[in-house]
Amino acid sequence: MIDDKEIVQKLNNRDEQALTDAETQYGALCKSVARNILGSDADAEECLNDGLLAVWNTIPPEQPRSFCAYLLRIVRNAALDRFKARQRGKRGSGQTEAALEELSELLPAADDVERQVEQQELLAAITRFLQTLPQKQRQLFVRRYWRFASYAELARDYGMREGNVQVTLTRLRKKLREYLREEGLL
Repeated sequence: MIDDKEIVQKLNNRDEQALTDAETQYGALCKSVARNILGSDADAEECLNDGLLAVWNTIPPEQPRSFCAYLLRIVRNAALDRFKARQRGKRGSGQTEAALEELSELLPAADDVERQVEQQELLAAITRFLQTLPQKQRQLFVRRYWRFASYAELARDYGMREGNVQVTLTRLRKKLREYLREEGLL
């Protein structure tokens, strides 16, 4: 198994093997995230390919601390861009739209510089909030609102009932809202 530093080093050296290594190491995870957003294996594959091309074009000069997180963010953003270009809910069984709607009251619109700064502060606060949660709750939150996993998928993977997953996530959103109020971000 090749590690992130080796992949980044190969990219710095312009060794195309880095892309094969990245796909072998992280392709399934990236496609899973894109598939959860778009509901299509073919679209997920295209997002992975777009992500690999973007990595090739950005490293160097970029030197990510975590290559996996860097690639995953690029693929996720590519999938979200594709999703936004379509009619909402038409594909992907509505999971992306539902997850975004659940968080909508906590997220500012990104239509100007001030809002973008607010968004960066908000993301930092959400990261701090997640660090306060027990591992299982943190994983549920991230898988639902970052990877757009369905309630059914989360219930299956964590041995819970769908209703319990929904209740847990509702409580976590309430805790997050309180946390953001204490931080002066709401």
